[in-house]
Amino acid sequence: MALDRASALREEQNRLDDLYARLDLLRDEAAERAANLRLDHVENEQERSQRDAETLLWSRRRRDLDAVEEGLVFGRLDFARETQYLGKIGLRSEEGEQALVDWRSDAGREFYLATAANPGPVRRRRHLRTRARRVTSLTDENFGSGAADSDSNIASESALIAALESARGEHMSDIVATIQTEQDEIIRSPLEGITVVDGAPGTGKTAVALHRAAYLLYQHREQLARRGVLVIGPGTDFLSYISEVLPGLAETDVLMRTPGQIFPGVAPTRTESDEVAAIKGHRRMAGVIAAAIADREAVPRGPVPLSFHGVELYLRPEKVTAARDAARESGFPHNRAIEIFHKRVIADLANQYADFIGEDPLGGENFLDVDDRVRFAEEIAADTVIRAEIAGLWPELTPFELLDDLFGSTARLAAAAATMKRHQRQALYRPSGGGWTEADIALLDEAAEQLGELERRSRGRSFDAETDYAEGVLSIASGSASFEFEDEDDSEILSARDLIDADQLGERQGQDLYISVSERAAADRRWIFGHVIVDEAQELSPMMWRALLRRCVTKSFTVAGDLAQAGTAAAPERWDDVFDPTGAQWRHCRLTVSYRTPAEILAVADRVLAEIDPKAPATSAVRRSGRDPWLQIAKGDLAEAVASAADDLAAEGSVAVVSALPLDLPGVRVLTPRQAKGLEFDSVIVVEPDEISSGAQGLRDLYVALTRATRQLGVVSSSLPLFPGAELLTSR
Repeated sequence: MALDRASALREEQNRLDDLYARLDLLRDEAAERAANLRLDHVENEQERSQRDAETLLWSRRRRDLDAVEEGLVFGRLDFARETQYLGKIGLRSEEGEQALVDWRSDAGREFYLATAANPGPVRRRRHLRTRARRVTSLTDENFGSGAADSDSNIASESALIAALESARGEHMSDIVATIQTEQDEIIRSPLEGITVVDGAPGTGKTAVALHRAAYLLYQHREQLARRGVLVIGPGTDFLSYISEVLPGLAETDVLMRTPGQIFPGVAPTRTESDEVAAIKGHRRMAGVIAAAIADREAVPRGPVPLSFHGVELYLRPEKVTAARDAARESGFPHNRAIEIFHKRVIADLANQYADFIGEDPLGGENFLDVDDRVRFAEEIAADTVIRAEIAGLWPELTPFELLDDLFGSTARLAAAAATMKRHQRQALYRPSGGGWTEADIALLDEAAEQLGELERRSRGRSFDAETDYAEGVLSIASGSASFEFEDEDDSEILSARDLIDADQLGERQGQDLYISVSERAAADRRWIFGHVIVDEAQELSPMMWRALLRRCVTKSFTVAGDLAQAGTAAAPERWDDVFDPTGAQWRHCRLTVSYRTPAEILAVADRVLAEIDPKAPATSAVRRSGRDPWLQIAKGDLAEAVASAADDLAAEGSVAVVSALPLDLPGVRVLTPRQAKGLEFDSVIVVEPDEISSGAQGLRDLYVALTRATRQLGVVSSSLPLFPGAELLTSR
C-alpha cells in the first residue's frame, strides 16, 4: 500500500512538473510580447492607443499566470477512457490538447457533483495538495462501477477537513479544491437577477460569493470583462482579508469597495449616532433630496427689476413660474434643465426689451423682427449681472453644496423634510462643513443622480452660450412647442432621472481602453457594472441599496448575508423587505452546513441565536475541533488577563480579541464586533460578553463575536457572564 502511494505521488509530481513547465512557457511568452510592444514605434495617437491596449492585454495575461502559481492543480478525475486534471485555470499543450481543465468549465463541474451514491461517469476522484510546486499529499475516492469503496466518504471528508483545519493567515484562501455540492449549485446559478446567499456564520457565504464572481467572469467573459464586477464589503479590514481570493483565481476585473467608498473622491471622516444614520438610510430620504432640490428652484415673490441698456426689464413671477414648469417637465435632472430655464427667462426679457424699443408710436406693428430679438437675447445672455440674477433662481448645484446647505439650515430642513417628525429633522441638523459620514455617502450619490450634470461641460465640449440662448429664443418666437436642446447629441434621452443616455454610456464604457476596467470604474461614479457582489448585505440601508442598484442597471447581483448578524436597528427583518420594492427578480439560497465553526463553538452560539430568532433554521457543523470553549474570570487587571490568554493561544495560529471595551494590547489584534464581521481567526477571545450583549444590537453583536474562531473560543470576563450559552463554557 505504501509502495502504491509512493508511486502515485511520483506520477502526480511528474504531471505537475509538466503543467508548471507549460505555465512558465506561457508566462515568458506573455512577458516577451508585452516588452516588445512597448518598444514598437507609433506614428499617431490611434496607433499609440492600439499599442497600449495590446500591451495591457499581454501584461494582464502575465499577471494572471503569475497569480495561479500557488495551487495551480488540485484535482484529478478518472473516467473509463480518459483522465482529466483540474486547476485554477485551463491550459492547453503545444499540440492544442486540454492539459488542465478550468474548475469553472462544464467539464470541471464533474469534480464537484460526483458522489458515492451518484458518481456519474467518474471512476475515481483524486484530491491533490501541493505547496511550492511539490505534491505533498493525495486522497482518493474510488467510485468503481457505481459502488463506492467503503472508505470513499472518509477520503472525501479528509480533503475537506484538512483544508478547514489549516491555519488561517492574513488573507482568505480560495476553496476551489473543496467546493461542496450545495455551494457549487449557487456558484453556477444564472447571471440574471439577484441571488441571495443566506446562512449562519461559517457556512461559506463569502467564499461562495467570491467564487461565483470568478465563475461568472469565466462564463460571461466578453460581457463582464468590459464592465467589470463590483465587490462591496463591510469594512477595509474585510476587504483586505478577501483581497487575494479573486486575483489568485486569475480574475482582476474587479473593484472592491466598502459602502463608504462608492462615491469617488469622498472618504467618510465624520461620525454620527446610529439613530441619525438610520434616519438618513430610510428610503424617504430620496424624496427629501428631491424636495431640497425643488426648494432651490425659486420664483420671486414680485417683479425683480433689471437694467439693460438703460431700459428697466423685469423678472416676472408668472414668466419665471412658466420657465420653471417647462424645465421640470422636460424630464431632465436639475443641472441639465438649467439651460431650458435660462432660455425661457431670457426669451421673456428679450421680448420685453424688443417691445419697448421697437414700439411704433403710431400704434402699428413692432418694428423689430425675429432676428432682432435673437440679437437681443445674445446680448442679455452675455450680461453677467443679469445671468447672475437668473442663476440665483435656478442655481447650478453640486451634491456637496445641496446636502451641506440642507443639513446646515433648519429652514431648509423644514421645507424639504416636512413629512418627518420634528425630532428627526433636529437630529439631521448639523453645522455646515466638517466632512461626511458613511450614511452621507448614499445621500451624496442620490443627490448627484437627481441633480445630474451640465451635459456639455461633462463632455468637455466648447459651449457658445449666447448662440445657444439665441436658438432657444428663436424657437420660442417662432411658436415652437419644444424647448429641449437643439443639439442632436442631446436629443437621445432614454429616461429622466434614473438612466443616462446611450451616448454617455458608450463613451464611458469604451474610452481609455489601455486603462484597466477597475481603474476606470473607480474614478467614475456613474460606471455601470456587469455584476455586483454584496457581502454582509444585512447591514445596508435602503438608500445604499438605491445607490448600488444604479451601478448595475441589469440588476445582476450576488448578495451574501445573515439577518441574525445585523448590526443596526434599521436592518431588515426579511430579505423580501429589501428586494421586493426593487421590482427585480430574486432567488433565495440558504447554506445549511457550517464549515468554519466547530460543533463545540456552534453549540454556544446557537443558544444566543435562539434568543435572537427562535425560528432560525438549524445549522450543522461539519467537524469538531476537540477543544471546548472556555471561560476565564479575570481576578486582577482585565487587560493583563486578556493579553496573557492571547499569548498562550498565539502558538496555535492567528488570534483576535473581540471587545466592546477599548483595550490597549500591544501586538494583539483587538476588534469591535462590527469590525470583526466577516473575518475569521484560528482562536478568538471574547472580552466581557455581557458588555457586548447590553449594547444597542447586543445579542446580534455577541453572536458575531462568538462565531469568528475556526479552532478555539475563549471568554475572559471580570464576573460570571449571564448570556445564553455561557453555561456551556468550561472553566479555565
